[in-house]
Parts: sequence; structure tokens; C-alpha cells
Amino acid sequence: MLKPLAAALAVALLAGCTTTGQTRETPPTATTRPSFTDDPYPSTYRAIAAPPVLIQHATVLTGTGQRLDDADVLMRGGRIVAVGTALEAPADATRVDGTGKWVTPGIIDVHSHLGVYPSPGMSAHSDGNEATSPVTPNVWAEHSVWPQDPGFAAALAGGITSLQVLPGSANLIGGRGVTLKNVPATTYQAMKFPGAPWGLKMACGENPKRVYGQKGGPSTRMANVAGYRAAFIDAAEYLKKKKKGNGNGDNGKADSEKDTGGKRDLKLDTLAGAINGDIKVHIHCYRADEMATMLDLAKEFGFKVAAFHHGVEAYKLADRLAAEGVCGALWADWWGFKMEAFDGIQENIALVDRPANSCAIVHSDSEEGIQRLNQEAAKVMAHARLTGIDIAPERAIRWLTENPAKALGILDKTGTLENGKMADVVLWNGSPFSVYAKAEQVYIDGARVFDRNDATRQPKSDFMLGQGGMTGGAR
Repeated sequence: MLKPLAAALAVALLAGCTTTGQTRETPPTATTRPSFTDDPYPSTYRAIAAPPVLIQHATVLTGTGQRLDDADVLMRGGRIVAVGTALEAPADATRVDGTGKWVTPGIIDVHSHLGVYPSPGMSAHSDGNEATSPVTPNVWAEHSVWPQDPGFAAALAGGITSLQVLPGSANLIGGRGVTLKNVPATTYQAMKFPGAPWGLKMACGENPKRVYGQKGGPSTRMANVAGYRAAFIDAAEYLKKKKKGNGNGDNGKADSEKDTGGKRDLKLDTLAGAINGDIKVHIHCYRADEMATMLDLAKEFGFKVAAFHHGVEAYKLADRLAAEGVCGALWADWWGFKMEAFDGIQENIALVDRPANSCAIVHSDSEEGIQRLNQEAAKVMAHARLTGIDIAPERAIRWLTENPAKALGILDKTGTLENGKMADVVLWNGSPFSVYAKAEQVYIDGARVFDRNDATRQPKSDFMLGQGGMTGGAR
């Protein structure tokens, strides 16, 4: 997964040090680029061909902080062409009456386990945690994704157009996550978001020490940190050895020649990619003190934290998160279900959102919550209002669109209704922050992939075919 050249150069220039004061060598050129982010399983996603679409006379939230009343959105060739009033459209355009309705960018869930913990939940396809070692950066969540998970279609009905599927949180370092377009497909590669960087899933606190405390450790938080440091020390050495060669993982030595770094290591590939800034680091972390420790760990080894996930105490260091450009991917009101979640408050997201340059995100971590992330955001707005903080819809929608796109490294492609971006769009029956809100139509790359009033545009998983008599489950 290659970033645009400009982004790659920016990463190389900004990454000043690897570890402990060492200065980086000359940034690699395109011909000497490390192989850490080569993709042997590339995206085969192809946008569905669709005619131009003009949604007219709607309330439009652009995802950039703007609200436009009685406005139009024009999609053509899979892209946003224009947003404004009284727009002209080609003669062959499909016109959609948006009177009394609202339009937003497609919702993006930055933290999902759809496909790796699918429904029905059974051990036969419970594939989210490689709980055999506390450090498993060699595993990739995409190789566990089951595209037939009925949860994908249920999420689509809730306006979800893209999502990051992550490994679980049993391990200190759980492996790579993958960003998907939420379209029906036979293979995960046909869902894989073109050009999206991988994420690296890490986890703080109780989970790793609980899972491994009786089988070799870590069993304490101090051992957790020692485990991260040992892994990144190895990765820093791996990077150093690779740079002595031609930059492509080949230094002219035999694969297994002592410690020359000649042999490729899948674990260290991932960690080296994180240090280089090519893989986004996402950390499951609840307590404020542990988030601060992880920020210091990032400085020690020269990587950047893209987002802390769950972070029920993120409000305690909201200013630092904003100052360091770190997103808080958070629940609206989950708290108290274990000791490290005890000090959560319902104003958490609102407080993380307040500082300048903040990046608050509403996420799900749930096959059911993903279906109504808009209402989760509405809860935040309601609790903030009770404390005297009024948050306008045009700001709150950024928690679901622009900010997650930023954390995933895909903001240049989606997350806002701006000219040239992917036409990932949701038409709501009213304000998306109403308890009565429903996504009426969902467009991905300009194609109407879901329509609440058209049964032919309501995808069903292959797994569900012939099982129409079943009841229960996610709805």
C-alpha cells in the first residue's frame, strides 16, 4: 500500500530520530524504499459504475464544519463534483429530492471487529486475537476477515461506508489492521480500501496482563511497557541493518547470516513500518497515565500515535492529545465494566473535542453499536448540553467522518463532501442526530448501494440466503 509520493516524502522528512537520539540517514528514494509496506495481497476493489446523481434541497453537513441549508450535492464518476445551491446536472443524472432530509459524508468506524469476530459468534470463526504470544505484529487482521459476516450489511444500513478492522486487544502488539470499503464482496481484497495505510493495533493495561499473567507474562503494567520497548528496540536494530543494504531488505548477505539483518522478519517489518510512519499506530488504552506513558514511548522510538482507542480518561489529557495531533477514538458512554474503565464520564468526547486542533472520534468496537454511530454521537451532544456545552451538528458530524478519516490516513480520499473526493454519501430522513434518524440511501463511490425503500438495494450476506425465517441477532 503506497502513499502518494508527497506524503511519503513528508513522512521521511519529519521522522527525525529513530531511537535514543540517533539521527536518521538520508530518506530513501522511490527506488530504495524499504519493503516493509509492500502488499502481496493488494486491493482488487473496483467502484460500481453509476450514473450522475444530484441530491437537491437538503440540509448538507459537509464534514468540514460547514452546514448548508436547502443545498445540493452532485456526484459523478464516483466523485463529489459540487456542493452548493441550485446546481446544474447532466441530462442523464438521477435526481433525488432531499427536501426535509439531511446529507452527510459516509460514516467511518475507526475501530471494528466485523469479519474477524463475525455473527453468529462461534469459536469456528473467532479470529480476532492471536493469543499465543503477547507480541504478534506479524499477523494481519485482513487474513481473518470473513466477507460474509452479516454485520457488514447491517452496518451499511446505518450509514457506514468505510471501517478499520482491527485485531483484538489481548496482546501488547496485536498485529496489523485493515481499512475496508463497506461493499458486498467474495474476498476481503475486493473490499480493501485502495491506498489506505495499514494500522498497527497495540493494547495497554489490563487485557495483556490478564490474558498472559498465568502463561509466562506480562503480568504487570511494568512488564507491559518492558514488552513494548523490547519489541521496538529489535525493530530499530532491524531498520539500522536494513539501511546498510539497498533499502529493499537485501544487504547482500545470506538470509540467516548471524545478525546481518539479511533475513526478512514479518514481526519487525510491521514495527519498522510504524517507526517510519508508513503504518498508523492505534492503541487500546483507557487510563490517562498510561496514554501519557505511551506518548513517551512513541517519542523514545520515533513513531507517532494516530489514535488512542476507548480512552475513557482521555478528557484528563485532552490538551496534550490536541497539541501532539493524536486522535481520541472513544465511546459515547461505556464505562465501569472493568477497573481501568471506572473513571469514565459521559462528557469525555465533548471535552476531548474542545481544544484547538483536537481530533475526537466516536467509534463502536461493537457489531451492534456500529449500526447507530450517529445516535452515539447524539448522546455526546445531549450530555454536553447538560453541562452547558452546545455542540452544533456541523461540528459533531466530524467525529464520524473527517476525524476518523484523518486517523486512518485516508482524509485525502474521503471523510468530507469536497470536490474530487470519493462520493461516499448518506441521505438521512432527518437530522442524523435524532433518535428517529434512519439512513434512507447510502452511496459508495457514487453508487447507490443501500436504499431503505428499495429491496433490491438492501444487500444480504451469502450466509443469510435461505435463512429468512431466522429471528434475533443484530438489526
